[in-house]
Amino acid sequence: MPRRPTRSSAYTLAVLPFWGDSSVSSPYEKLSTETLMGMVQKLDQKLPVANEYLLLSGGVREGVVDLDLDELNVYARGTDYDMDFTLLVPALKLHDRNQPVTLDMRHSALCHSWLSLRLFDEGTISKWKDCCTIADHINGATNYFFSPTKVADWFYDSISIVLSEIQKKPQRGMPKVEKVEKNGTIISIILGVGSSRMLYDIVPVVSFKGWPAVAQSWLMENHFWDGKITEEEVISGFYLVPACSYKGKKDNEWRLSFARSEVQLKKCISGSLMQAYQACKAIIIKLLSRPKAISPYHLRSMMLWACDRLPVSYLAQEDYAAHFLLGLIDDLQHCLVNKMCPNYFIPQCNMLEHLSEETVMLHARKLSSVRSDPAEHLRTAIEHVKAANRLTLKLQRRGSTTSIPSPQSDGGDPNQPDDRLAKKLQQLVTENPGKSISVFINPDDVTRPHFRIDDKFF
Repeated sequence: MPRRPTRSSAYTLAVLPFWGDSSVSSPYEKLSTETLMGMVQKLDQKLPVANEYLLLSGGVREGVVDLDLDELNVYARGTDYDMDFTLLVPALKLHDRNQPVTLDMRHSALCHSWLSLRLFDEGTISKWKDCCTIADHINGATNYFFSPTKVADWFYDSISIVLSEIQKKPQRGMPKVEKVEKNGTIISIILGVGSSRMLYDIVPVVSFKGWPAVAQSWLMENHFWDGKITEEEVISGFYLVPACSYKGKKDNEWRLSFARSEVQLKKCISGSLMQAYQACKAIIIKLLSRPKAISPYHLRSMMLWACDRLPVSYLAQEDYAAHFLLGLIDDLQHCLVNKMCPNYFIPQCNMLEHLSEETVMLHARKLSSVRSDPAEHLRTAIEHVKAANRLTLKLQRRGSTTSIPSPQSDGGDPNQPDDRLAKKLQQLVTENPGKSISVFINPDDVTRPHFRIDDKFF
């Protein structure tokens, strides 16, 4: 059994599948991006040495986190990528109870905050001050505010340097980088591994343990997950993600994200309701995309509220997926007409209050057409998915006839990706459903990963 890596040299990477059907091959692709993050950390040591990244199945474009950025470029499944993921990378990791933290919400809309480094130690301020905006404090001292836009710029520059070095000195097992783009505060990377292409939306975040005071009242209410999972699992941590409100200052404002809690809540949602959610998302994701108003994140919030509102016995019905689909469409219509969609964790935050009457009425009419014949719209969405899958298979077959043999083949190119690790991780995920799988890597030797399933290392 390999020795457990020390925290001084290892990165922690938690495998936490999210909403939707997470592919069993995802841990390998995450391992590839994790290797990139290890190289980024070695550039200037800004990233925490012992870090934990949250991998979500689905890209930012599918609303796996509440970012709602207008700058995202459009990618086509089947043409540009085969699978997509979102990777949350903590730039600051505030997990020490004695760590001084100042969430400054005086200048922000609900669900948003500025982050002051004024009370941090001099080492942290010195390390990050080039990624801060500066303001004079009331007592005359300099106040550094952690800037999401400047952090994103630094992150993109660092990743670009790393990828340039990889291209100059390719290493065995590293994936092929097919595309790198900066979309607002998000870095989108498409990696080629064998015949597959993985899209990663990499998001720099601030990671916290515990629970923010602004969401404390939510814990006092009764919820559908009571008794199914512990409160400690739900409130284990939260993030600040780089997204400002519609009237906020984008250089200073972060959005509170409860992605880790949402992963836990998903365990308590019935299979039929999840099927209905996926079907509803497939229908609306393009139908209501222009002008921008409703995202899958809004839909997921409505689903969580429905879980709190409806009887457990009703939600547990295994053959009610069609009923749930109609209910989600009706809830969405109600939220649109009333311009009211409360954030599930901070209910006083209305996520639709910024919409114009024209946008509301346009989307309400579109939803009415869906409600009159949901089966036809669902068939259309399914046909789009089938077409994307056919295109993917066609491109893969075309690529396999011209591709260079893998490193394990006789005379193979040592710079091609090694699929053995992918198969090993696929086996781990298949044999351990529902468990947390972590990968530990020493940045100085990325070829020797250590695995942990729950608390067992091997």
